[in-house]
Amino acid sequence: MNAVEIEQAVTDLAEQPFDADEFPFAFLEAFGNKPTTLKKLRSGASNKSDLGGVLQTNNIHVKTCAPGTVAETLTVLRASPATARGKAKYILATDGQTLEAEDLTSGDTIACAYKEFPNHFGFFLTLAGISTVRAIKENAFDIRATSRLNRLYVELLKDNPDWGTAERRPDMNHFMARLIFCFFAEDTDIFNGTGLFTATIDQMSDRTNTHEVIGEIFRAMNVKPTDRAGASLPRWADVFPYVNGGLFSGSVEVPGFSRIARSYLLHIGNLDWTQINPDIFGSMIQAVADDEERGALGMHYTSVPNILKVLNPLFLDDLNAALDAAGDNARKLLNLRGRIARIRVFDPACGSGNFLVIAYKQLRAIEAEINRRRGESDRKTEIPLTNFRGIEIRDFSAEIARLALIIAEYQCDVTYRGQKEALAAFLPLDAQNWITCGNALRLDWLSVCPPTGTGVKLQSDDLFQTPLDQAQIDFENEGGETYICGNPPYLGSTWQSKEQKDDLKRIFDGRTKSWKSLDYVAGWFMKAADYGLHTPTVSAFVSTNSICQGSQVPILWPLIFATGHEIVFAHTSFRWANLASYNAGVTVAIVAISNHAGVERKLFALNDSGETVVQDAANINAYLVAAPDIIIAPKSKANDGRALMEWGNKPTDGGNFFMNADERQALLAHSPQAAKFVKRFLGAQEFIRGQERYCLWIEDVERGEAEAIPEISRRVAAVAEMRASSKAAETRPAAEFPHRFRQIQSVAEESTLVVARVSSEGREFLPIGLEGKDTIIGDRNFALYDAPLWNMALIASRLHWVWIGTVCVRLEMRFSYSNTLGWNTFPVPKLTEKNRADLTAAAENILLAREAHFPATIADLYDPENMPDNLRAAHDHNDEVLERIYIGRRFKNDTERLEKLFEMYTKMTTKVGANG
Repeated sequence: MNAVEIEQAVTDLAEQPFDADEFPFAFLEAFGNKPTTLKKLRSGASNKSDLGGVLQTNNIHVKTCAPGTVAETLTVLRASPATARGKAKYILATDGQTLEAEDLTSGDTIACAYKEFPNHFGFFLTLAGISTVRAIKENAFDIRATSRLNRLYVELLKDNPDWGTAERRPDMNHFMARLIFCFFAEDTDIFNGTGLFTATIDQMSDRTNTHEVIGEIFRAMNVKPTDRAGASLPRWADVFPYVNGGLFSGSVEVPGFSRIARSYLLHIGNLDWTQINPDIFGSMIQAVADDEERGALGMHYTSVPNILKVLNPLFLDDLNAALDAAGDNARKLLNLRGRIARIRVFDPACGSGNFLVIAYKQLRAIEAEINRRRGESDRKTEIPLTNFRGIEIRDFSAEIARLALIIAEYQCDVTYRGQKEALAAFLPLDAQNWITCGNALRLDWLSVCPPTGTGVKLQSDDLFQTPLDQAQIDFENEGGETYICGNPPYLGSTWQSKEQKDDLKRIFDGRTKSWKSLDYVAGWFMKAADYGLHTPTVSAFVSTNSICQGSQVPILWPLIFATGHEIVFAHTSFRWANLASYNAGVTVAIVAISNHAGVERKLFALNDSGETVVQDAANINAYLVAAPDIIIAPKSKANDGRALMEWGNKPTDGGNFFMNADERQALLAHSPQAAKFVKRFLGAQEFIRGQERYCLWIEDVERGEAEAIPEISRRVAAVAEMRASSKAAETRPAAEFPHRFRQIQSVAEESTLVVARVSSEGREFLPIGLEGKDTIIGDRNFALYDAPLWNMALIASRLHWVWIGTVCVRLEMRFSYSNTLGWNTFPVPKLTEKNRADLTAAAENILLAREAHFPATIADLYDPENMPDNLRAAHDHNDEVLERIYIGRRFKNDTERLEKLFEMYTKMTTKVGANG
């Protein structure tokens, strides 16, 4: 479950009549517990309470109680020995009238009326496995509001299907933006009277005319005070102020409201909209209007700390340092304030405006501190919203981005100047537009956010009404700084639509023939580099980490570097998480480029404790390593005596060659002569997890003999049929030899070193094993046939782990091994016979240490929490031997390892180039 789904379930529970016996189970069900789990608790099989309540181990101890005894019951729960034994994270007591709970880890508590406990649903979210709890605790309102708006949106489309058509969807989305503004305005005194909008609808409408009442309110907000006398507004509508700014101009048509839809609307209005946080609300509400995204509603939250990973090193750190340096010097503070007023932040994939809103609020905070130190706290802001530019392809998201910035401006004015001054400056809304609705990869960024000292040519009188192809505000920003940032869509090449492929073609065609292999986000990097050729800027994007790994690096980064841009800061791979209970997210990196970089670069990374550490670097290369700008090119073969690494064998058989242990036994019991054709098979799971699997392996000269066995003949015939009918053109010719694998690389005469193609990043060493000649290696692995054992010592080393993790592609964070990019390019010093003998002995020690724990699997042995001491010692010795060959001592850390490897690779490729 995601946070929105949990909030809805909790709300439904609170609205039902209180049932003391049922409440603990209903509460746990609301947080995603499955029926089987609840059944065990009900039966007492897993209920560890010693107070007649419900205690779920490692989670919560709940007890319902007699009226008026909630506080006492909570005290009893806290003192309960079962609470401690069961390692409960929470205790909760309720009598159906009030509810109290405590987080036993942090000591935080809540106490509220029973009906109001859904307002605190974020307090309990770790019960559902959601780790981004603090953000939701602080912004639970935004989750609740989004959930309600979603229910209203769906209900309105059900009652007004024409509003859901492509032609009318912009009208529907614009209507929702108007509603959001009204809910916010009525609770913040922007309208004269708290709750004015909701109360007017409640008093003046019924199921049949709700749309008419709302339409008249909307019309009133588009009539200037000077025109009111002739507007024939109803008296109850005339109390609404003039808003304009395009938000209420144009059509005031409103979709029809059923009784249910009207009820939803009133419930939404009764929420406390003073709590709205545009940081999170915008990114969530954009999903309401998107059919594809609505199924993942609540999972689009971008946390402020993650956004600050981009904005802090981009410009905020520098500004805060300047603020510290200015102290109380009035002249320095004045100069800094003037600098801030001219900073432009441009997000060419702005969505609902998260990055722009956070940047605006952060700059306002610095400006407010400057004003405080200068004794000018009541001073009006000099930071215009128009300095926060964006491009967004979806019209509703573009509207929400504008609205979120307007709300952020008002909230900042209230915080730093006071309610009275904020209200005085708020209405009417400014009709200037600074968010462009369009395709960022096809628009001219120089027109949307022009170089300093120039203005945008196109003009508009309308902020919200007109779909825009260009930003439409004319202004000058002489001497100002421009920073580009954002979180563009990633989309690997396989998942791109034809239109998206065309977008990349327009940017890269003529620059590289390999552009089809690039992730979609690469388009933003290239456009940013092109933009930087015309005006000084720094651009920082959240990106899939794959553009800094593997085969994309030699395609994209030489083009970026050719424009004179360098990487000025970066954050290596981390999880960009959302609000789902399973904390789903994508693995990303942050990369910033500039063509006027200073001498110092900063490289950020998460350490083993999850803390961010920073490294100062003279240069950051395309692999996000503090090393020279080296591009690792695929290499077909190593030339230093190491073995050839090949792909395993590919069956393409529809499963007909394969059998488990029972099937193999049945075959041999009926046809013992089949034994020579059945081999042990090693795919990924078989290699890492020790699963038992077998396959048919028939040489050409043995086909007749094999097919004389009925079961083998049946299986071979099924392979022939499967291949002949395949949609893949390369598969159909293989129907001519259905007795063997479609692609056979090699087979061993004595032994094979096996390397998993994909493996977990959680292991401290890459999975490598030694197999006998009768084991068939599948194509989920790489194989080194009859390789000398010292090759294993290289692959099993920490040095190789670091190299593969850097230069090869990662699948999320998992290692994706490459023979041409990883093995053949791995820098190895020239080895003496003694070196090889020492490495061979080290590899043998690793194998012997594993053997001592037979039948433990690779997965068992290399679990970082449970790795046997003797195996860890064998690997440590292997690293000791190898690293002394490299530098005469152990490396201090992975950073030093990478620096040495890149240095060696540079010399290796330079020498090859010099030799011709």
